[in-house]
Amino acid sequence: MPLLTRSSSQQLAGFDAYLGIDYSGAGQVHARLPGLRVYQATPTSPPQEVLPFDGRSKYWSRAALASWLTHRLSGHDRIIVGIDHAFSFPLRYFDAHGVPHSWDSFLTDFCQHWPLHLPDLTVDDLRAVPTARAGDARWRRRCDVIAKAKSVFHFDVPGSVAKSTHTGLPWLLQMRRDLLAKIQFWPFDGWELASAQSVLFEAYPSLYRRLVPQLPGFTNDQWDAYCIALWLRTQDLHGQLAQTFSPPGDPQSRVIARIEGWIPGV
Repeated sequence: MPLLTRSSSQQLAGFDAYLGIDYSGAGQVHARLPGLRVYQATPTSPPQEVLPFDGRSKYWSRAALASWLTHRLSGHDRIIVGIDHAFSFPLRYFDAHGVPHSWDSFLTDFCQHWPLHLPDLTVDDLRAVPTARAGDARWRRRCDVIAKAKSVFHFDVPGSVAKSTHTGLPWLLQMRRDLLAKIQFWPFDGWELASAQSVLFEAYPSLYRRLVPQLPGFTNDQWDAYCIALWLRTQDLHGQLAQTFSPPGDPQSRVIARIEGWIPGV
């Protein structure tokens, strides 16, 4: 896939920057994780890796990333951010635990049972608690079934997003509270991309990696983050983001996806 420039596109880009984040649920919130990678592209430049600015390590921690991302999204640039973890759970989880069919209710409820934004806690610590609110590895969201993605409850297997999802959700709630109306969390705040807001959404790198041959010198985590940012940039400069972020055709799936979440490109 050739890298586009603004001059080669027939339509000016809608966003000022494109961020791809490959997430990691390992360790505690302040652990510096080689699997946590961030790449940023702009309409005039291809994806480049973004390293932590505190100088303490070449790797991000989840806490440091959340702080930086909140600061980055609080400015005047219109940014679209794809993060490689699920933003919600299957509808069966909501029903099994009596959670209202509302994403905001889900986030609040989840963080009460899985406060993984707190220091000294890991996913495995809370999984060992008998009263921990849990799901079933056989439960999958509709978009997971279509994309052939693993369940958000399928732990301890290659390619699992379970730990990254469980550790990432508390930071989504914090950013939602801190950034208020500056951010559209897609598709929970609506299917159509807001014209004056930055956008945060669930990315699935497996859909985007196949569009470009892998370049040498990247780890798998770097490449996933790179491909998210490149895919967003290319889609925007081709004027295709609105179509890519369109809702599923089935009306029932649209209703359920506003609770379970959706993956653009599925």
